[in-house]
Amino acid sequence: MARYAYAPLSVEEGRGSTRRLPHEAAAEAERAAKVAQRMPMFVGICVLVAITFVLSRSPQAVPGSSVGAPGGNAASANVATVPEGTASVRSADNGPVIQISPPADEKKHDNGPVIQIAPPKDNGPVIQIAPSSNTATTSSITTDSSSCDCDGKIDPSEIDMGELRAKALASTPPHIIECSAASDGESQSACHLPSSTRYAALKQKGATLWMTGCSGAGKTTIATALEDRLVKLYGKHVYRLDGDNLRTGINRDLTFTEADRAESVRRTGEIATLFAESGVITLVGLISPYRGDRDAVRKRHEDQGIPFYEIFLDVPVDELKKRDPKGQYARVESGELKHFTCIDDPYEPPLEPEITLRTHELEIEQSADILFRRLEMDGILEGAPKINPPGLPNPDGDEVVDLHVPEHLKAERRAEAETLPHVLISDLDLNWLQVIGEGWASPLKGFMREGTLLEVLHFNSILVDPFNLTENKDVQSSTTNFEQFKPHRAPDRVSMSVPITLSCTTYTKTAIESSPHNAVALTTQMGHVVAILRNPEIYPNRKEEIVTRMFGAIDPGHPYIQQINNGGEFLIGGEVELLDRITYNDGLDKWRKTAKELMAEFKEKGADTVYAFQTRNPTHAGHAYLMKSAGENLKKVGGYKKPVLWLSPLGGWTKEDDVPLDVRVKQHEEVLNSGLEHPGGLDPATTVMAIWPSPMVYAGPTEVQFHAKSRRSAGASYFVVGRDPAGMKGSHLAVAHQDDDLYDGDHGRYVLQNSPGIGSMKMLSFVKVMYDITDNVMKVPDESRMDDFISISGSKMRLLARNGAVPCSATDIPTDLVDANCVPSGFMVPKGWDIVVDYYKNIDAGRWVPWSRPVVAPGADSRTAGSGKFGSGDFQLKHKDYESFWHDIPMKPSSGSDEGDAVINFVTEIPLRMTAKMEVQKGLPNNPISQDSTDDGSPRYYMYGTPFFNYGFVPQTWEDPNLKDSLGNGGDNDPLDVIEVGSKRLEMGSITKCRVLGHLELIDEGEMDNKVICIALADPDSHSIHSMGDLERMKPGTIDRLRDWLKRYKTSEGKGENSLASEDPTTVSEAMDIIDETHNRWKNLCGKGTGYVSDDHGFWLEAPGCRG
Repeated sequence: MARYAYAPLSVEEGRGSTRRLPHEAAAEAERAAKVAQRMPMFVGICVLVAITFVLSRSPQAVPGSSVGAPGGNAASANVATVPEGTASVRSADNGPVIQISPPADEKKHDNGPVIQIAPPKDNGPVIQIAPSSNTATTSSITTDSSSCDCDGKIDPSEIDMGELRAKALASTPPHIIECSAASDGESQSACHLPSSTRYAALKQKGATLWMTGCSGAGKTTIATALEDRLVKLYGKHVYRLDGDNLRTGINRDLTFTEADRAESVRRTGEIATLFAESGVITLVGLISPYRGDRDAVRKRHEDQGIPFYEIFLDVPVDELKKRDPKGQYARVESGELKHFTCIDDPYEPPLEPEITLRTHELEIEQSADILFRRLEMDGILEGAPKINPPGLPNPDGDEVVDLHVPEHLKAERRAEAETLPHVLISDLDLNWLQVIGEGWASPLKGFMREGTLLEVLHFNSILVDPFNLTENKDVQSSTTNFEQFKPHRAPDRVSMSVPITLSCTTYTKTAIESSPHNAVALTTQMGHVVAILRNPEIYPNRKEEIVTRMFGAIDPGHPYIQQINNGGEFLIGGEVELLDRITYNDGLDKWRKTAKELMAEFKEKGADTVYAFQTRNPTHAGHAYLMKSAGENLKKVGGYKKPVLWLSPLGGWTKEDDVPLDVRVKQHEEVLNSGLEHPGGLDPATTVMAIWPSPMVYAGPTEVQFHAKSRRSAGASYFVVGRDPAGMKGSHLAVAHQDDDLYDGDHGRYVLQNSPGIGSMKMLSFVKVMYDITDNVMKVPDESRMDDFISISGSKMRLLARNGAVPCSATDIPTDLVDANCVPSGFMVPKGWDIVVDYYKNIDAGRWVPWSRPVVAPGADSRTAGSGKFGSGDFQLKHKDYESFWHDIPMKPSSGSDEGDAVINFVTEIPLRMTAKMEVQKGLPNNPISQDSTDDGSPRYYMYGTPFFNYGFVPQTWEDPNLKDSLGNGGDNDPLDVIEVGSKRLEMGSITKCRVLGHLELIDEGEMDNKVICIALADPDSHSIHSMGDLERMKPGTIDRLRDWLKRYKTSEGKGENSLASEDPTTVSEAMDIIDETHNRWKNLCGKGTGYVSDDHGFWLEAPGCRG
């Protein structure tokens, strides 16, 4: 912050007494030095006073009249009468007299008297001004000196005003100290509000547009049109300076001589500099014929760091004569006007103007539009610093958000994450994490806190203060406080219409609140830690309120509403750090680019504007027509030179019946490969394809605002929007719109155009296109020949693809395409059509990538072999050394092991932190480990939270349904389950020696489901843990967490709670008894025991360990 101080007092100012106080000695010396420094400025002021004096003397001036005393009353003005030929000026505070008189030794010169301005002794140089010998080039008053009865005083006609001004300016100090910070050597800017702060508050930058050209070229007309647009339509602070408003005020003392013209330009340049520095867009319209004068103004702006645009209105003189709006050219032709610029006085055109306007070839609005686009492109119409390439908008919040941890910190952050509570994120949550971390939801830097969520739900926007104008810079990243509010709100509102939240269960909430750390590790369904969330804020998940405000419709069957309702009871807000780039390994990662990377690609292509086209379907020639037409229109109407199209397939979560992501992306690739050779192709030179990572929420008008806002984060200024964007039909559970559009088709575009915080984003609307059979091109139909056009709807396209339609004859296109089972050749690029046909003919093949979900390795033991795609029902894991995990692996390690009797072989089904519900398949040959499925056949995942244990079973055991506990509950018909409570991940399919600590009996839907608790012998803590008591001592709270998990893990799937036969775990010996009993029951199952088991179990028992 600059330190402000009053300017030093002059010598005669201050106390009336001359007594110097003891403590003022040093200050007196400093003041004297500053007076000496300031005196040259005072001398310059005196020069101007002298000029006024000289010009005010009439030819019949009364001898002895004194300056400043009306009527010659010197006494009343407190100014002494001076001798003839001498003018005196005394300061208002009785300061020293400055005399203007011929020097004593040179009273007479051939060219008139010399004016000598002598400041007080030792306070500056003497300014001596002598009339020029070349009176033909002076700017003197043209009164004939012979007619002047000057009575010995100075003849005004002999004064060269231009030279007088020049010498006065030359003697003026270049830097005047304004505050103590500047006196200490800092820039003058230290004395003012920083420009960046001022511009941010005003929401615009200051700049000067200097329009130069001959009279009648259109300077005032175009400036007026631009001012009108900027003020009325965009609310900008603009002021126009031209000859009319300048010469009625500050320049009214100037003539049209060369020197006075130069002074006019200088004064106007100074005013423009001050206006622009204050944040005003200043429009100057002056002929300003001399290049040197304009260059001086340019330098003045450059020295102050202010944008300066020299705009040359280049119009031929013959055209100007035709216009002649003021009749001046006619007066020149008649000889009435002399020395008219561009005719008989010179005009020096700019050599390198920023903009040249040939206004005789342009409409007024076209010229104004060129200037407007330049201001827009350079970021002048925004207060924030320009952080994106010219022509591309800043992201919301005026900050490029990239939350990836720097490479040199990754190892440190990963080590930290291992110490934190783990929070489960689903694959859909992973999509949202990518949206946040890569900058697509700028300025959001984490999952929404409660205050942010409320703003989104109620206003479809959030308040931000990126430059801390109101001390609210961290308003969206601070813990929500409902008791205290800051005195001023954040000044800016940016679009944010869709809640981006992370839900959790009581299990996770308890883990976070009991942790000593103020951060959590975000962990995927497959157990991979992908991010750290800082300063977590946990608050209730008010699902009904969120759904009601977000969707404005009541439809429990809506797919995203179901996602919300299936979430946990709480939400977690907090800022995130991505530990690595989010990838999916699905063959499409090359098309996934961050907002920052995409911006760089637009810059590389030389884009001066970007328009985005979102796709959820294959691109046909109608889409291509709309995209190419939009680009041409931006050139023709918008004045852009190189608009770039962003082909933007939505890549996040979608509903089941949407076209899969890989089908769309691969079809788009063929559209780009075809280029402009096919009417359905796009030009790769002006097109960028990049997957937009966001999920689809199907919230109609609410969602489409986010679609547009998010594209601006990567540089798009235009968004192509069609009818019913982001809409869908209601489900059979919808209250008002069963199997009908939930939203009116016209509402999305309307709301988007008028939404708060959308800023400068502009919309490009779809128009209806049809197929023209005369030239095989899709286009806007010609109303005069509608019989030549056929409509190909989305439903018809899908039916044709499902039927494997082939290309129609180019010269004989049938009216019924479905009956002929052909598709017009110009409808879609041929290879793209082949991809669409392949999908619809094999829609149930299961080989598609519906949306962005990680394709990961199972993390299996090296002695296992997997087949099929992990994460699907096809995956199977088998052991290389054993035919069956269940039957061939011994229950206990081989005899001779010295670990004791309470050690078992533990087979891992679900590694630490993985939520994929993997289990040994009792009925399949070789009993592989596969993923369990839900009622609808999809892979099953735990949703309650991230497991803090490894999970699996004891081989060669079986919980016989006929074996009842004391409450009458029979076994669950599975191998005996085991929970391993060590700290290390055990890979899937691994066989681990594990010390038994005890067990808990779970009652699950009336079945006895025993859970043996053990710790791997290789775990660092195993030597200290031999019982459940030891476990609680070494890892306090573990038993409570186990109880919570076992009772409630199914509640997140919509099921009821389980119960425990006893809240207290059993002893080691009791647990071993259960293990031995279930081992004997397994022997009975295999026909090796004493008991009988019927053969209707459906198990595969052909393994050597069972039947051998």
